[in-house]
Amino acid sequence: MKSIVSSEAEHLYSSEPITDSGRALITAMQQLRAAQQRQEARSLDHSGLHSQDLRALRYIVQADRNDQPISPKDLITILKTSSANVTNVIDRLVKKSLVTRDPHPTDRRARFLKPTGVAVNEVDAAFEEHHAALISAANGITAADAQTTIRVLADLTAALNDVA
Repeated sequence: MKSIVSSEAEHLYSSEPITDSGRALITAMQQLRAAQQRQEARSLDHSGLHSQDLRALRYIVQADRNDQPISPKDLITILKTSSANVTNVIDRLVKKSLVTRDPHPTDRRARFLKPTGVAVNEVDAAFEEHHAALISAANGITAADAQTTIRVLADLTAALNDVA
């Protein structure tokens, strides 16, 4: 089974690039994507949360860091999911003492979501090594290599964004 998954991750549903450098670039991108997926899985394992719960918690923590109130309705939009699903996510986060439902200052029916100190520590711990490794690697790249990489990634991003 593992070989099926790894083969699928390396497979392109189009013809291969015609140059050695193009093939090497696609391979490097696939390896980066696989490394990101492994790190996301490690972060999820570290947190002990459901995937959707961790995503929601990250947004709640970030909103708090930006001093921007976030409501359950905001999470429905951000997570692109249903009201029922967001309610279940919030209930689980509240039960684990990671989020509180704070009263809205003017609408007594509405609530804002606020992360607890434990939640902030959990999110930081889940992603700290991942982000530190990226920053460390980025700090070691020359300005010229960084500019080339930025241009290449921008071109690849534009190509993907142009797909209907």
